[in-house]
Amino acid sequence: MVSVPLLLTLSRILLGPIFVVVYLYYQELGITLSLLPYVLLSLACLSELSDVFDGALARKHNKVTELGKLLDPMADSIFRLSVLLSFTQGVIQLPLLLVCVFFFRDTIISTLRTICALRGFALAARLSGKIKAVLQGAVGLFILTLMIPYSMGYLEHEVLKALSFYSVFAVAMYTLYSGTEYVIANRSFIKKALSTKPIAG
Repeated sequence: MVSVPLLLTLSRILLGPIFVVVYLYYQELGITLSLLPYVLLSLACLSELSDVFDGALARKHNKVTELGKLLDPMADSIFRLSVLLSFTQGVIQLPLLLVCVFFFRDTIISTLRTICALRGFALAARLSGKIKAVLQGAVGLFILTLMIPYSMGYLEHEVLKALSFYSVFAVAMYTLYSGTEYVIANRSFIKKALSTKPIAG
């Protein structure tokens, strides 16, 4: 049977596409602009809470599995990247290239971790990566909160776009730093893994 922590992780993966659909097609779904930020904030908070509870439950009931270890960070990335990608459209209109920074960083690090795992080298998570994940979640919540006064007519559209851009830009710069720091800290393992044949399954 699928454990509760794993179900929470899988549900977080599904929340990403749901967020995108709600953000882009809220009018077709019968959601007003004034209600939209609250619906999106609810989805974002639900994702963050599930991230907290799935790990806590897995440790408490000794349900930590290799599949869970693999899917948990993947679920986080899928949801947070879904949020940022959706913000390239609609009222926020972030530059796509800016959001690609997050996508390429996660893709490169995930690829390196997979290659090293196949060669018997486990790359541990770094503090900078954990901070990066918190900042990504926080900037999404920040932008969604800004949408509340915007939807009520208290915040101009250009101000909303500017605040969104500069906040995401700052997090993107830290994301680049965390990726670089991760590679430098693990460079000996990465170099060794790239020159070693994969372990036979």
